Amino acid sequence: MKKGILAALGAAMTFGISTPFAKLLVGNVPPVLLAGLLYLGAALGLGLWGTVRAMASSESVNAGTRFQRADLPWLVGVVLFGGIGGPLLLMVGLSTTTGSAAALLLNLEGVFTALIAWMVFKEHTDRRIMLGMLLIVVAGMLLGAREGSGTVQKIVGPMAVMAACLCWAIDNNFTRKLSGCDSVTLSGIKGAIAGSVNTGIAVMLLGTPLPSAPLIVGALIVGAVGYGLSLVLFIVALRHLGTARTGAYFSSATFIGAATAILLLDERPDMMFWAAVLLIGIGLWLHLSERHVHEHTHEAVGHDHLHDHDEHHQHGHDFSWDSGKAHSHPHLHQRLTHSHAHFPDMHHQHSH
Repeated sequence: MKKGILAALGAAMTFGISTPFAKLLVGNVPPVLLAGLLYLGAALGLGLWGTVRAMASSESVNAGTRFQRADLPWLVGVVLFGGIGGPLLLMVGLSTTTGSAAALLLNLEGVFTALIAWMVFKEHTDRRIMLGMLLIVVAGMLLGAREGSGTVQKIVGPMAVMAACLCWAIDNNFTRKLSGCDSVTLSGIKGAIAGSVNTGIAVMLLGTPLPSAPLIVGALIVGAVGYGLSLVLFIVALRHLGTARTGAYFSSATFIGAATAILLLDERPDMMFWAAVLLIGIGLWLHLSERHVHEHTHEAVGHDHLHDHDEHHQHGHDFSWDSGKAHSHPHLHQRLTHSHAHFPDMHHQHSH
């Protein structure tokens, strides 16, 4: 559980810092091309990571099972919504929205993620999480009113950012179905396909000229950190926390992004901005202070995923293994009834 929280906060930090830097780039690189370069950077960074991991001949703590044919529809959805639609809409939004406001509007990703998880995929929630999400929604509405008053152009920016949040929320729920797979490989595939498609559209269909080499390198670096490393950590968090809770913890990215934007872009936030920050802070506190404990039963099941030998994995092995490392292989869970603090991860999908 602690591993999942740390992974979610790490994903939030890397993505939050990347948003103001993307805001700097979007003024010099057209949105479609920038969206492509960001994900190409993610693919290149993760490709290097995977190569180093393979050369080390040791299984990473972020590794997992290989993809199966049944995973293909979820993977297609992940690429379409999270790799193509989400980043493209965010770049459009950043072109007409301040970096600090866009960073806070991205809180809506966690809200949309939770709503889809609860309403479509029937993931368990409670009043504390729902109240926290409500406060974040109100904060998003304040920022939308703050940024959207005046011309139609000012309304388009926040709307585009919110649409990006919806795309990523769908992506997050689809990714939850693949969270047992190798996170580096999954993120790399998403980055390679999405980056190639968006870059191809920009260059071949829209005739967008390539920017200078320093801008290209800058976009690739931002993508490697904010879209590559962040996604790997997010997938690891999904395994341990479930979709809604991971989205809630990930909402802290907005604090990091807004603070970075204020320092980096010399923006001057007004009282409505700080009111939104206060509401978001209370909402996040409600999420972070949640403690869910009750007696529950695990039914017997056999599956394959990355694991170490915690209280849910006390099986034997017919091969040599290092007890200090997480590993992946088909294994059987016996029926078990017990009580402990838990989140709706892959082993806790029971009813309440």
